[in-house]
Amino acid sequence: MDVVVLPDPSRLGLFVAAALVLLLTPGPAVLYIVTRSLDQGRRAGFVSVLGVHAGTLVHVAAAAAGLSAVLVASATAFRVVKYLGAAYLVYLGVRQLLSRVADPVEATLATPPHLRRAFVDGFVVNVLNPKTALFFLAFLPQFVTVSRGAVPAQIIGLGVVFVALGLLTDGLYALTAGTAARWLRARRGVALTRRWIPGTMYIGLGLATAFSGNNRK
Repeated sequence: MDVVVLPDPSRLGLFVAAALVLLLTPGPAVLYIVTRSLDQGRRAGFVSVLGVHAGTLVHVAAAAAGLSAVLVASATAFRVVKYLGAAYLVYLGVRQLLSRVADPVEATLATPPHLRRAFVDGFVVNVLNPKTALFFLAFLPQFVTVSRGAVPAQIIGLGVVFVALGLLTDGLYALTAGTAARWLRARRGVALTRRWIPGTMYIGLGLATAFSGNNRK
């Protein structure tokens, strides 16, 4: 059984630099985390980060096992996963718009059911993003040293490093947005804003995902 291995230090350093550039560029996962943090605070934001990167680990494992290649090869599978992910984002937006906004005191403490929901939503949103699968299939192998063997183990090792970096960068997004949420809760008349802005952002993100190009290159 292969153990998880990492590339040589110079190649690993290049990988870390490239990964940080990619992670610091806002994408759908970051927008989801920021939206959740603004809506429910820092704790929900941090839990969303954990859910998103639990989903990332699924994509890393799929890339190591070659399952992502199946998604690349099948246009139908790609569209099915993409539309499922888009539908889930729209569902999150509709659920948000129909939800009851808690008062400022109640909103400062995210209850365990809310935290569980934040984790599950983050996990599902990332797992149902086929472009994440294609990203790992294309990105991770560039830093693999084939001559060292154990290619799947190297991909997993790089994926774990990527997740660790993602927890750090996305955690900073959650911290910043969650802190802004605490300030917003202290302002009068933000209840409707806290419901409509996150809801419309989820729906907009879902529609953007659904109507984005099907180019799988």
